[in-house]
Amino acid sequence: MPKPMPCLWFDDRIDDAIKFYSETFKSAKVHELVRHAPDKPAFTAIIELDGQKFFLLNGGPQFKFTEAVSFMIDCDGQEEVDHFWNTFVDNGGEESMCGWCKDKFGLSWQVVPKQIFETVFGPDKAGAERAMQAMLSMRKLVVADLRKAYEGK
Repeated sequence: MPKPMPCLWFDDRIDDAIKFYSETFKSAKVHELVRHAPDKPAFTAIIELDGQKFFLLNGGPQFKFTEAVSFMIDCDGQEEVDHFWNTFVDNGGEESMCGWCKDKFGLSWQVVPKQIFETVFGPDKAGAERAMQAMLSMRKLVVADLRKAYEGK
């Protein structure tokens, strides 16, 4: 069965992207790498990040990433949120609101703890609304603060 594979368009930075994403995602794999010459940047690559394959293309400066497309990382707790958020933002990226940020290539990510489903989308409607309001004031999502808001503390 065919599986969708996002194509990420880079401008002469595929090698840097492969290194960065391989260091950021512990289970990263490089499946294919095409170079037209040993001293040239990669032309294309297929990498896998936590089971999701991405096709990387060295397409040139014509197109840039926008917030219209982002990739969500389903984190298990604050430690994972901190790892991804801090890696993206502290290495030339940019913070946004509600768990969204950009990496140094301008690619948008949503760094979201699984605990959001217990709080912002939890069964207690009043608690969920408090957690939602707390989330709307955050940049990096903080699990403890979402829980406190949900519980009304």
